[in-house]
Amino acid sequence: MDKKRSQPDKQWLIELESCESTNSWALEQLSQLQHGDVVFTHNQTAGRGQFDRAWVSSSGALTASFVLNLPIAQLAGLSLIAGLATIDAIETLSPNLHGTLGLKWTNDVFAEGRKLAGVLCESRIQAEQAQVVVGIGINCEPVPVDGAISLQEISAYVPDLQALLEQLQYCLLQLCNRSLVELLPEIQARDILQGKTIVFDAVNEQLTGVGAGIDEQGRLLIQLADGIRAYRSGRVLSID
Repeated sequence: MDKKRSQPDKQWLIELESCESTNSWALEQLSQLQHGDVVFTHNQTAGRGQFDRAWVSSSGALTASFVLNLPIAQLAGLSLIAGLATIDAIETLSPNLHGTLGLKWTNDVFAEGRKLAGVLCESRIQAEQAQVVVGIGINCEPVPVDGAISLQEISAYVPDLQALLEQLQYCLLQLCNRSLVELLPEIQARDILQGKTIVFDAVNEQLTGVGAGIDEQGRLLIQLADGIRAYRSGRVLSID
């Protein structure tokens, strides 16, 4: 495997000079990777987000993928859990941001109404176990994307990438062993869609309603004229 394990005390960290996508690279090498391994590059040339949307990476962005070996039962709501871990890591290293970051279902971290970070979970399942690659991208410096924000714009202190990688790995490994039901109060407290009017693309229909929370299966609840509906997948197109 063409890789560079980092410092002797960070055997979990694999640094690549450049790659199209850390998630794609990790998935290709998954049989040789272990629980807790982290794939990181300073130069991601074709990053991917949810629904195969492009993730624009600047030289000051953190782009990394985290490998988890989990029972299938632990996969419920993993994108939300990874988003919460991302918030915990950022707020630990930048205490002035404590309580200011939110989750946009299912996989984005927002600050001041704009996207700060994104999560993409992809898995390979065998029997009752899953190998999961959790891609996390964080805008550390400003990026030329409408609706985006960076740590540099909201915090007087921006942690260096190595510290952020270590803290992300620590928080993700801690939270991935806990169930969605257990973490749901923390996730709900960060839900930026709660009580907001949203336009939602439910694949076969587009609708407008009010965010009514997240349930114990990780589904988005939307209050519509005929009652509350729960959605397992779909896209939030706008928030008012």
